[in-house]
Amino acid sequence: MTTQTPGQRRNSLTPDIEKAWREFSGAVFKDGALDKRTKQLIAVAVAHVTQCPDCIQGHARAAAREKATEEQIMEAIWVAAEMRAGGAVAHSRRAFEALDRG
Repeated sequence: MTTQTPGQRRNSLTPDIEKAWREFSGAVFKDGALDKRTKQLIAVAVAHVTQCPDCIQGHARAAAREKATEEQIMEAIWVAAEMRAGGAVAHSRRAFEALDRG
Protein backbone atom coordinates (compact mmCIF):
# COMPACT_ATOMS: atom_id res chain seq x y z
CA MET A 1 0.00 0.00 0.00
CA THR A 2 1.29 3.45 -0.89
CA THR A 3 1.48 6.39 1.48
CA GLN A 4 1.09 8.87 -1.35
CA THR A 5 -2.13 10.77 -1.86
CA PRO A 6 -3.94 10.11 -5.15
CA GLY A 7 -2.65 13.45 -6.47
CA GLN A 8 0.91 12.57 -5.54
CA ARG A 9 0.56 9.18 -7.22
CA ARG A 10 -0.84 10.78 -10.37
CA ASN A 11 2.02 13.27 -10.40
CA SER A 12 4.71 10.64 -9.78
CA LEU A 13 3.37 8.41 -12.57
CA THR A 14 2.94 11.13 -15.19
CA PRO A 15 4.82 14.27 -14.06
CA ASP A 16 5.07 15.86 -17.51
CA ILE A 17 1.36 15.49 -18.13
CA GLU A 18 0.53 16.71 -14.63
CA LYS A 19 2.70 19.80 -15.18
CA ALA A 20 1.09 20.46 -18.57
CA TRP A 21 -2.38 20.05 -17.05
CA ARG A 22 -1.63 22.56 -14.28
CA GLU A 23 -0.19 25.06 -16.78
CA PHE A 24 -3.22 24.64 -19.05
CA SER A 25 -5.62 25.09 -16.14
CA GLY A 26 -3.73 28.18 -14.97
CA ALA A 27 -3.87 29.68 -18.45
CA VAL A 28 -7.59 28.96 -18.82
CA PHE A 29 -8.51 30.66 -15.56
CA LYS A 30 -6.43 33.83 -16.05
CA ASP A 31 -8.19 37.12 -16.70
CA GLY A 32 -8.81 37.55 -20.40
CA ALA A 33 -11.89 38.54 -22.38
CA LEU A 34 -13.69 37.02 -19.37
CA ASP A 35 -12.57 37.88 -15.87
CA LYS A 36 -11.54 35.20 -13.36
CA ARG A 37 -14.81 35.42 -11.44
CA THR A 38 -16.91 34.88 -14.54
CA LYS A 39 -14.74 31.92 -15.55
CA GLN A 40 -15.14 30.37 -12.11
CA LEU A 41 -18.91 30.85 -12.23
CA ILE A 42 -18.94 29.09 -15.61
CA ALA A 43 -16.85 26.31 -14.05
CA VAL A 44 -19.34 25.99 -11.17
CA ALA A 45 -22.17 25.55 -13.68
CA VAL A 46 -20.25 23.07 -15.82
CA ALA A 47 -19.20 21.11 -12.72
CA HIS A 48 -22.88 20.69 -11.85
CA VAL A 49 -23.72 19.52 -15.37
CA THR A 50 -20.84 17.04 -15.39
CA GLN A 51 -21.71 16.13 -11.79
CA CYS A 52 -18.12 16.17 -10.55
CA PRO A 53 -18.19 16.60 -6.74
CA ASP A 54 -14.53 17.62 -6.51
CA CYS A 55 -14.99 20.18 -9.29
CA ILE A 56 -18.12 21.57 -7.64
CA GLN A 57 -16.28 22.09 -4.36
CA GLY A 58 -13.09 23.44 -5.88
CA HIS A 59 -14.71 25.86 -8.29
CA ALA A 60 -17.30 27.09 -5.78
CA ARG A 61 -14.43 27.96 -3.45
CA ALA A 62 -12.44 29.52 -6.30
CA ALA A 63 -15.47 31.58 -7.33
CA ALA A 64 -15.82 32.82 -3.75
CA ARG A 65 -12.12 33.73 -3.68
CA GLU A 66 -12.78 35.80 -6.81
CA LYS A 67 -15.54 37.62 -4.89
CA ALA A 68 -18.51 35.80 -6.41
CA THR A 69 -21.47 36.07 -4.09
CA GLU A 70 -23.56 33.13 -2.94
CA GLU A 71 -26.38 34.53 -5.08
CA GLN A 72 -24.14 34.52 -8.17
CA ILE A 73 -22.99 30.97 -7.46
CA MET A 74 -26.59 29.81 -7.00
CA GLU A 75 -27.68 31.51 -10.22
CA ALA A 76 -24.86 29.72 -12.05
CA ILE A 77 -26.15 26.45 -10.59
CA TRP A 78 -29.68 27.26 -11.78
CA VAL A 79 -28.33 27.97 -15.27
CA ALA A 80 -26.70 24.53 -15.17
CA ALA A 81 -29.96 22.93 -14.05
CA GLU A 82 -31.89 24.60 -16.87
CA MET A 83 -29.32 23.57 -19.46
CA ARG A 84 -29.29 19.96 -18.25
CA ALA A 85 -33.08 19.79 -18.22
CA GLY A 86 -33.18 21.55 -21.58
CA GLY A 87 -31.22 18.68 -23.08
CA ALA A 88 -33.94 16.23 -22.08
CA VAL A 89 -36.63 18.47 -23.55
CA ALA A 90 -34.67 19.03 -26.77
CA HIS A 91 -34.11 15.29 -27.17
CA SER A 92 -37.82 14.57 -26.79
CA ARG A 93 -37.98 14.93 -30.56
CA ARG A 94 -36.08 11.64 -30.76
CA ALA A 95 -39.00 9.91 -29.04
CA PHE A 96 -41.47 11.42 -31.49
CA GLU A 97 -39.23 10.54 -34.46
CA ALA A 98 -39.12 6.93 -33.23
CA LEU A 99 -42.90 6.86 -32.82
CA ASP A 100 -43.42 8.31 -36.29
CA ARG A 101 -41.19 5.62 -37.82
CA GLY A 102 -43.16 2.92 -36.03
